[in-house]
Amino acid sequence: MYIYLRKAQYHETDQMGIIHHSNYVKWMEEARIGYMDQMGFSYKKVEELGVISPVVEISVSYKKQVSFDDEIEIRVSIKKYNGISLEFNYEFFNRTKNEICTTAYSRHCFLKDGRLISVKKTIPELDHAISDCMGSKTEHTGKDPGHYRCTFCHGRIVFFPGTAETAG
Repeated sequence: MYIYLRKAQYHETDQMGIIHHSNYVKWMEEARIGYMDQMGFSYKKVEELGVISPVVEISVSYKKQVSFDDEIEIRVSIKKYNGISLEFNYEFFNRTKNEICTTAYSRHCFLKDGRLISVKKTIPELDHAISDCMGSKTEHTGKDPGHYRCTFCHGRIVFFPGTAETAG
């Protein structure tokens, strides 16, 4: 599991003063990209190898509202992976209000030159990174509410828009 912290921004609110529903999908992408960075195989590196990973299915369940300036913890985990398809679960926890506000799911495939590929065969390093992360956990370091350590790579993650800290 990967923990991505985000503060809800004013420009993301709608006329009702809550975070517009379209922003959750953007936040999912931010968290997913951060998770891949944490795995040690960034999405940028995947694209540099000529592979893309489009969203083929997505579902978002809105349970509670998020308001401007709320601190949101997005817990990302790999639900399923078979080398061709990668599925993520997302749980949005509002740290300001101490409640789960949203749950979501996304499924991705891998394409090279417009054709479906097997990551196991095409990018074995990424396959190993994903497989390794499926068995890892994220644990709180106990030092600060925003500091977590991945049991796979042992990196500490602290992230809000515009800032990031990673330490070994």
